[in-house]
Amino acid sequence: MSRFQVRKVAVLGAGVMGAQIAAHLVNVKVPVVLFDLPAKEGPKNGISLKAIDNLKKLKPAPLGVPEDAARIQPANYEEHLDLLKDCDLIIEAIAERMDWKLDLYQKIAPFIAPHAIVASNTSGLSITKLSEALPESIKPRFCGIHFFNPPRYMYLVELIPTPTTEAGYLDQLETFVTTTVGKGVVRAKDTPNFVANRVGIAGMLATIHEAQKFGLTYDVVDDLTGKKMGRASSGTFRTADVVGLDTMAHVIKTLQDNLKDDPFFPSYATPPVLAKLIEQGALGQKAGAGFYKKVGKDILRLDPAQGEYVVAGAKGDPIVDRILKKPAAERLKLLRESTNPQAQFLWAILRDSFHYVAVHLADIADSAREVDFAMRWGFGMKQGPFELWQEAGWQQVAGWVKEDIEAGKALCNAPLPAWVFDGRTGVHTPEGSWSASQGKYIPRSNLAVYQRQHFPESLVGSGAADPLKAGTEVFRNDDIRVWTLDGEVLIATITCKLHLISPAVTEGLLKAVELAEAKYQGLVIWSPDDVFSAGANLEALMPVFMKSGSKGIAPEVKKLQDALLRVRYANVPVVAAMRGIALGGGCEIAVACAKRVAAMETYVGLVEVGVGLLPGGGGLTYIARRAAENAQAGPGSDLLNFLKGGFEGAAMAKVGTSAIESRKLGYLLDSDVIVPNKDELLHVAISQAKAMADAGYRAPAKAQIPVAGRMGIATIKASLVGMRDGGFISQHDFHIASLIADVVCGGEVEAGTVVTEEYLMTLERKHFCSLLDHPKTQERIMGMLQTGKPVRN
Repeated sequence: MSRFQVRKVAVLGAGVMGAQIAAHLVNVKVPVVLFDLPAKEGPKNGISLKAIDNLKKLKPAPLGVPEDAARIQPANYEEHLDLLKDCDLIIEAIAERMDWKLDLYQKIAPFIAPHAIVASNTSGLSITKLSEALPESIKPRFCGIHFFNPPRYMYLVELIPTPTTEAGYLDQLETFVTTTVGKGVVRAKDTPNFVANRVGIAGMLATIHEAQKFGLTYDVVDDLTGKKMGRASSGTFRTADVVGLDTMAHVIKTLQDNLKDDPFFPSYATPPVLAKLIEQGALGQKAGAGFYKKVGKDILRLDPAQGEYVVAGAKGDPIVDRILKKPAAERLKLLRESTNPQAQFLWAILRDSFHYVAVHLADIADSAREVDFAMRWGFGMKQGPFELWQEAGWQQVAGWVKEDIEAGKALCNAPLPAWVFDGRTGVHTPEGSWSASQGKYIPRSNLAVYQRQHFPESLVGSGAADPLKAGTEVFRNDDIRVWTLDGEVLIATITCKLHLISPAVTEGLLKAVELAEAKYQGLVIWSPDDVFSAGANLEALMPVFMKSGSKGIAPEVKKLQDALLRVRYANVPVVAAMRGIALGGGCEIAVACAKRVAAMETYVGLVEVGVGLLPGGGGLTYIARRAAENAQAGPGSDLLNFLKGGFEGAAMAKVGTSAIESRKLGYLLDSDVIVPNKDELLHVAISQAKAMADAGYRAPAKAQIPVAGRMGIATIKASLVGMRDGGFISQHDFHIASLIADVVCGGEVEAGTVVTEEYLMTLERKHFCSLLDHPKTQERIMGMLQTGKPVRN
């Protein structure tokens, strides 16, 4: 089968999900036509137009930058069905009504291109029943596709085939969704609510039941079932409010209507408190009230006994917090044996989840891998239920669950399947994950798209390579590892917490460049988690500062500046492979590189003002250089106009909230590459380094930078005076911003004076050190180190 090329996608339905799916498609540069019903009044495209406009206002933002909303083409079913003929993929995302969906399929069928894939974005309707409304010629190209809300941020997409879906088309769609849309794909069976919602909603219902049984309030439950338990920070009841209580009730009803023979069927009953809230119109966050209600700045929780909202904020008991920090085996044992009601509650919901997934594995998924990834990616769990069970000791935990079932403590009396007790130590092994339906271990997909993922997310027991130990190590110190996968491109990985920049990191970067120039085609700076670098390690420099003051820090700043100049002028291409946060010094490392390859969710900015400092590693020099380059590209242009954006970005600590916005702020260039899937980042970065080397890469010529000088400084400071006097910034903010202006404008020289990068870095270093000696800056630094939050003074 030929390569599936998606030139254009049609999204049918401009509701919450349809519009946001369309938004994410334009984020990854896929052209989209967004269809809905013709409006009864005004323009026929009124419904789609309104949905597109609303995308610019939503939080969290579905678009990388608001102006990309214009890339979505509005359409309606009455006038524009001919547009479907040019679409390679059609995603139907209308309301969860079987009759409405079937009626729409009959309407669009004559206009579907003979090669196009058609997919229904549904959270639980039978995909097989939906396919029955389609002509025979379309059935092989039809499947379910289930995005999670919000589509831009949720990594999980479930693909659900029907008995007539041809495997080749499903493979093509999985490849597109993985590499172009940037998602983690789980293939699900066509059962009610598929995998994630089936397990997740059953788990939420069990949590509500056990919370009531143990007499726990909603805020305590959310505190216990959030980050402390390795789950989404919103816990259980806040998650329900965010999802929408009506949406949750709809998913519950799917379980009730379709699973009457399920041994867990009694636990699918709608909790009375949920039914009452829905009846009152308290549908959660979108309605302003649900299990919680915000009044002014106060968060209140529902007290179901009184039927009123009371002050929220209660936390779990300290003893339970301590238990939750223990290793898995000890943690589960202590929870089970404790007499504390909160500990007993936590053991109960874990036992319920183990029981549920074991009983239902054969029905809902091809293997345990799909269940664990679905819960990680769809419900924000650090570990899926099977991998936690395996890590804690499979047979020991199985015995405890069996005892609770026999004692009548579980949600139902269905026994654990026989395979649980066959002597195994878990369900994930290096050869694959256990399939209860096939009675064997199934390896990961071998689709070509997954060969682009050097270190994909792995599960406990799967024997996956550790990226901090993989490949061939060439150099290592306390904070950086320099290594190679292929012997052709060198990789530098900062290994310390948050990948903070320490003297050891500076030393390691210099060594990496030296090694790369000696025998490699290029150097890639990459980290395997969601932090490229959070900036300088201020805490590590505190002893030096306490002993010698800013004079002791100045040489360390100089070393970093020199190292980043060495990166910039290396004789081999240095590529920053960025993912997650690249702040302060992390941003400065990135902009020093010859190229940047950034995952879509990369947040970049110079944020030093938050700790009372200015960028000291070349960040302001970069702003001055880029402004000069842009001004020179348009003869007669006013340099100050090109400086304005960069100055504001540094002075106001602006952070790009996507790789797209980071490009708009100037931290990524048009020539840089944005990669939708985080797990393909290293592959693309290595490929870029090799391509640049093959093209005969040469380091850039030493920069000669014309600056705005004292006139530019005076102009910028005039605008700052207004902000200070109007109360928008503090006196210390004014002082820092004035120093930033001094650097980006080149200091007290005439406008148009040409300076070097070293000259500008000397100004950076001078002002950085002067700020270190300022009491207000010291307050900000100590506040950040002690609380993790910026101090405004």
